[in-house]
Amino acid sequence: MADRSAPSCHLRLEWVYGYRGHQCRNNLYYTAAKEIVYFVAGVGVVYSPREHRQKFYLGHQDDIISLALHPERVLVATGQVGKEPYICVWDSYTVQTVSVLKDVHTHGIACLAFDLDGQRLVSVGLDSKNTVCVWDWRKGKLLSMAPGHTDRIFDISWDLYQPNKLVSCGVKHIKFWSLCGNSLTPKRGVFGKTGDLQTILCLACARDEVTYSGALNGDIYVWKGINLVRTIQGAHAAGIFSMNACEEGFATGGRDGCVRLWDLNFKAITVIDLRETDQGYKGLSVRSVCWRGDHILVGTQDSEIFEIVVHERNKPFLIMQGHCEGELWALAVHPTKPLAMTGSDDRSVRIWSLIDHALIARCNMEEPIRCAAVSTDGIHLALGMKDGSFTVLRVRDMTEVVHIKDRKEAIHELKYSPDGNFLAVGSNDSSVDIYGVVQRYKKVGECIGSSSFITHMDWSSDSKYLQTNDGNGKRLFYRMPSGKEVTNKEELKGIQWASWTCVSGLEVNGIWPKYSDINDINSVDANFIGQVMVTADDYGIVKLFRYPCLRKGAKFKKYLGHSAHVTNVRWSHDHQWVVSIGGADHSVFQWKFVPDRKLKDSLHIAPQESLVDSNSDESDSDQSDVPELDSEIEQETQITYRRQVYKEDLPQLKEQCKEKRKSAASKRRERAPGNSIRLHFVHGYRGYDCRSNLFYTQTGEIVYHVAAVGVVYNRQQNTQRFYLGHDDDILCLAIHPLKDYVATGQVGRDSSIHIWDTETIKPLSVLKGYHQYGVCAVDFSADGKRLASVGIDDNHTIVLWDWKKGEKLSAVRGSKDKIFVVKINPYMPDKLITVGIKHMKFWRRAGGGLIGRKGCIGALGRTDTMMCAVYGWTEEMAFSGTSTGDVCIWRDVFLIKTVKAHDGPVFSMHALEKGFVTGGKDGVVALWDDTFERCLKTYAIKRAALAPGSKGLLLEDNPSIRAISLGHGHILVGTKNGEILEVDKSGPITLLVQGHMEGEVWGLATHPHLPICATVSDDKTLRIWDLSPSHCMLAVRKLKKGGRCCCFSPDGKALAVGLNDGSFLIVNADTLEDLVSFQHRKDVISEIRFSPGAGKYLAVASCDNFVDIYNVMSSKRVGICKGASSYITHMDWDVRGKLLQVNTGAKEQLFFEAPRGKKQTIPSLEVEKIGWASWTSVLGSCCEGIWPIIGEVTDVTASCLTSDSKVLATGDDFGFVKLFRYPAKGKFGKFKRYVAHSTHVTNVRWAYDDSLLVTVGGADTSLMLWTYEVEGHRDSRQCDSEESDLDSEEDGGYDSDVTRENEINYTIKALSTNIRPMFGIKPHLQQKEPTLDERQGVVRPPVSRALPQPEKLQTNNVGKKKRPIEDLILELVFGYRGKDCRNNVHYLNDGADVIYHTASVGILYNVATGSQSFYQEHNDDILCLTVNQHPKFTNIVATGQVGDSADMSATAPSIHVWDAMNKQTLSVLRCYHSKGVCSVSFSATGKLLLSIGLDPEHTITIWKWQEGAKIASRAGHNQRIFVAEFRPDSDTQFVSVGVKHVRFWTLAGRALLSKKGLLSSIEDARMQTMLSVAFGAEAEVKKNRQLLVLK
Repeated sequence: MADRSAPSCHLRLEWVYGYRGHQCRNNLYYTAAKEIVYFVAGVGVVYSPREHRQKFYLGHQDDIISLALHPERVLVATGQVGKEPYICVWDSYTVQTVSVLKDVHTHGIACLAFDLDGQRLVSVGLDSKNTVCVWDWRKGKLLSMAPGHTDRIFDISWDLYQPNKLVSCGVKHIKFWSLCGNSLTPKRGVFGKTGDLQTILCLACARDEVTYSGALNGDIYVWKGINLVRTIQGAHAAGIFSMNACEEGFATGGRDGCVRLWDLNFKAITVIDLRETDQGYKGLSVRSVCWRGDHILVGTQDSEIFEIVVHERNKPFLIMQGHCEGELWALAVHPTKPLAMTGSDDRSVRIWSLIDHALIARCNMEEPIRCAAVSTDGIHLALGMKDGSFTVLRVRDMTEVVHIKDRKEAIHELKYSPDGNFLAVGSNDSSVDIYGVVQRYKKVGECIGSSSFITHMDWSSDSKYLQTNDGNGKRLFYRMPSGKEVTNKEELKGIQWASWTCVSGLEVNGIWPKYSDINDINSVDANFIGQVMVTADDYGIVKLFRYPCLRKGAKFKKYLGHSAHVTNVRWSHDHQWVVSIGGADHSVFQWKFVPDRKLKDSLHIAPQESLVDSNSDESDSDQSDVPELDSEIEQETQITYRRQVYKEDLPQLKEQCKEKRKSAASKRRERAPGNSIRLHFVHGYRGYDCRSNLFYTQTGEIVYHVAAVGVVYNRQQNTQRFYLGHDDDILCLAIHPLKDYVATGQVGRDSSIHIWDTETIKPLSVLKGYHQYGVCAVDFSADGKRLASVGIDDNHTIVLWDWKKGEKLSAVRGSKDKIFVVKINPYMPDKLITVGIKHMKFWRRAGGGLIGRKGCIGALGRTDTMMCAVYGWTEEMAFSGTSTGDVCIWRDVFLIKTVKAHDGPVFSMHALEKGFVTGGKDGVVALWDDTFERCLKTYAIKRAALAPGSKGLLLEDNPSIRAISLGHGHILVGTKNGEILEVDKSGPITLLVQGHMEGEVWGLATHPHLPICATVSDDKTLRIWDLSPSHCMLAVRKLKKGGRCCCFSPDGKALAVGLNDGSFLIVNADTLEDLVSFQHRKDVISEIRFSPGAGKYLAVASCDNFVDIYNVMSSKRVGICKGASSYITHMDWDVRGKLLQVNTGAKEQLFFEAPRGKKQTIPSLEVEKIGWASWTSVLGSCCEGIWPIIGEVTDVTASCLTSDSKVLATGDDFGFVKLFRYPAKGKFGKFKRYVAHSTHVTNVRWAYDDSLLVTVGGADTSLMLWTYEVEGHRDSRQCDSEESDLDSEEDGGYDSDVTRENEINYTIKALSTNIRPMFGIKPHLQQKEPTLDERQGVVRPPVSRALPQPEKLQTNNVGKKKRPIEDLILELVFGYRGKDCRNNVHYLNDGADVIYHTASVGILYNVATGSQSFYQEHNDDILCLTVNQHPKFTNIVATGQVGDSADMSATAPSIHVWDAMNKQTLSVLRCYHSKGVCSVSFSATGKLLLSIGLDPEHTITIWKWQEGAKIASRAGHNQRIFVAEFRPDSDTQFVSVGVKHVRFWTLAGRALLSKKGLLSSIEDARMQTMLSVAFGAEAEVKKNRQLLVLK
């Protein structure tokens, strides 16, 4: 049986023995259903004492260490350890996940607590800062985070009587937190003289700001506010680990083994000493208590759970037991009864009943136990010890039979022989001793063949042979009982083994992965009858394989639960159960074995939901031999979208090239050209590796994508409009249900998704920050509010977004293999499906995570590679198309049936109101009824079906169909060959768009006197395109090889084409028929050129470093140009046809004389004087300026000069098309740059009359036409060009003030301890309320110069003692900060008050009374201040301060939003701006706040200040920004000004998009330093500039 498939039976977790008491606390509670919830290893357990039944929550993949119960007592939150730990909130009734909170903590989650109404959850991490996080757990959204403390935090709790307050405690500290905005602000508890500063282990909050806490010495500390007011001494004799509050009072549990109950005022009610009770023992330590009514639950350090009924408190009931701390390795099963024996490093041996799920005996030994075995008659139990001895006990009463110590090292394995006569004992001394059972365990033999410690042993059925495995992975055989090694292969052949627990051997080859030599499988046990075996490994996984399992890398089913090492695993005697034990988690798991015949009955058990892939990818497919992938899919999976350099890297690369800039900046550089180009038409459609990316919009236009352009095509007018917001290949496109918005995802290091409007072509939202390398699939939900996307990172991450807000709702790792499609369920936006290579998964959202279930195939076959999917007419129906041409029909997660739909893969599928359309590789479009029962109609895409008026040509019949969409009475079809067709329902086909197929396009030539161009590509086609408004392909010809270059003859009648095999053709330019062909070279022909004038000569350049010159008339080769040291890249003739200029890959510029090919040396001054017939070279002094600063990284691949020799267009490896003034002398010329191609622009050519620039884009297969707009008559839309690489340094003079301010460094003052009062003014010292006059803003005429009358008469209290001065009150502040701030004085209340700031104080100055009142919550200098102008938010002020690093701690820079009248803080925004905040501004509605940082990038951030939520953030400018302001009528648009900088910003979702201010229309205007901004009535922006005084 060399079957590598996974077994068809499975295991179901039935019972877990144990409770995690060590290193955890407060982890045991009653749920609302009176069940008990706790955890052990990686499993959350819900135990019902009434029914003696356990339910399991299996959503974690590592040890759980913290647990919190929701106030309604149904939901539970658990936190785990691990590299990327997460929190699960789950339902204790259904044990299903409700929400997953992830991506914030590292190391582990130490404590959790819900707030009073259960909306928010606080968590504390195990990282070095013990980070505290507050979550909106239902949404999976982080509300706030802050560093908790430098040392461990043990407990955290919400104050249940005051909103937004928390208390945390831990090693030598207690902290009282308040949550405001997005910031958590701590105040340390003051121990004072009342008690010693010591470690606080647990706490509970009571009313009136009272907090009770349990200390390490057994005292209870009582806090009022932040001060310690009293201690209750000796509450416990040692540390108090747990404190639990309920309606009746408080319960505490301590290390002294006592539980104490207290009333609500913390008066003692009673004490229960568990050590004195029947079940008690010395050293019992309480880790967790829970008091409900008259029941108390107690969890102990040694993994027991007691239930105490208050009336009979001396008779606690033991409801759960487990091994204590220490590794658990020993496991044996009874040969005839359902019993399991375990022994552990806690020195106890325990016997468990597998039927009653209970501990029935335990016995303590002298030494830690490492292995166990039961004799064949079930009478003796042998235990191997860590010190090298072994002990034999009688099973019935646990009395000792014998104790023998023959070895020094631990005994790791022992086994009784099947006939009961011998016991084999394997030790870490690398030997096995054989003892005779009947001779009172006398040693009768010894096996010494191993060179390492013995790990596993098995006896043969006749007790004559023993096989062993050792630590080196060696497998040896011995004759019994003598112990002589057997080496003869023949002798071994017929041996039947009584058991199989070895990890090496032919029968168990399959348990090892194919390419691994690691020794991480700890235990195996084979079930011969059921032909299955179980294995236990170091990763906490129990696996089920077929037995025997001969070929490496067999498939399996895997089960999670144990957290770390599973040390041993055994079948019970009747194979009903599997028992597995965990090393570090010292728990015993009992699994029920469900054989395959019972599987049918258990189908109603939903497959286990996995957060992590619990039925892992390896075990995934239940079959071993996967059918070969279709060639086309195979090709597609191998495309890589990784780039050497991404456009996002440009700023850094430029930074690295700063030195070069400096040298260049000193020279005066040529201005950018005045003329510009605008994208006019694109030929091409991305079909070869994308699917379902073609749709009708609301208005009947067609939207699709090619290269980095989103195209909206109007088929009536044959015009296109372009979305140019992307800067690299777009890989996917989805349309909003209302058909007006489109989402497109692109390639990039941090790749983005843009949602844009097809009418206005404006971006509405940009989503980024979660996908690496690229986004390959997107889908809108039916209500249009959500968007799902899939990345092309190694895990194919799936993200669900609220796209308007730009928020990530949930994310999960999708699959190791490529995912092609994601679809959101139209009826339930929380559900989605993904399909891909051997992948069909159903997901549902749970908070910040998604929970996936694999499609259940059942007996119907195997998981195929799925290429497309749609939802059907009800929420549980889904349909997917496979790579073999079937359509699979799914209900819920179960496959119901499959229908054969196409020959070859089904690439596209579209659901209609009644029915479906599918398209496949076979080039057929099929219409189906709504159940896929019958096919209503098929349309074959053939040339014969083309409608008479259709422009363009179909390249081949039945092209592979990649996209289908319906609307407006037509079917829209996109093909792999880059064509878009419209199929009329009655049959005729119209061709709308065409482009090259997969393969790079390099060859491009424009006709000498007609609006025509030719292209040739690696897709083996030569095509002629019409550049006039009809925009169509005029002719196409298939070639035997791909080509890289082409050229029209000067009369336009012939066309020369260079091919990749070294040959070239000359064809008739109209019919494309061959005239002549030659082959003299082996390598690619890289450039081909007719000489000017009569076109007498043809120069042919190849990649083997030569240029051949042919005489066109005589068809003979007349000359060879030698001397190039690398391949030829560019070639130009001079006007006379006598001289050739050649560029090579080694960046040489060479000259050859024609026609003989003699090399000439011409000085550069002469070169400029020569009249060239064309200029397409990229080298030489005339075009030195076209090379960018980062020229090492990227190449300029092509250039072309206009016929008036004024403008040079270039294309480069970054996908930029640039225009330079010619000649571009001097380095790093200024330019205008345009993005539309994705990576390489391989060629650029001007049309014969310079009206158009034509560019081709290499791998993006597109041909783009740009209209040339001459300066002067240009429309005002000229915004798509970006300016040059360098901001010119030589601009406008400086004012000394501005310079100084630009260079001020706001680091924290030398005194890093804050001396100023941090927390406002004490209540009895607060400012008096403003008088009625002040409030109404009545200004009293300032007639009397006397002081205003006091409100109450002040009597002189002579009799009373004067109170000592308790505090200093700020009365008056002189000064105002003007030296480096601006716009920071404002009127309030129609001019009655003035507000300003100085130092760290906000000051409200009442004009009438001359009095000042203060806002003192800042703890460092305030740098900016603004007032909210919206009537809803009167007198609301925002101030921003200096701070140190952006670590979210109390000293981080922050913005306070406060009410100027009563000085209440409304929100504190801790920011990521390091150093400080230098400008703040409110939006038109007053809800958004804009801030700018002093960090080197001058980050711009937008906040929803009421919630404290950061909406968007982006680097602003590399030099100081002085002011940024929202437009007075907008919540999305603002302007920033600063050193040589004006930028206009738009907020789209969570992204900030910006454009530079353009000064080109004003003659000789230079960008200067802008200091302030104001908006005119038309809301156009006015700037006031620095005035330059010219002497």
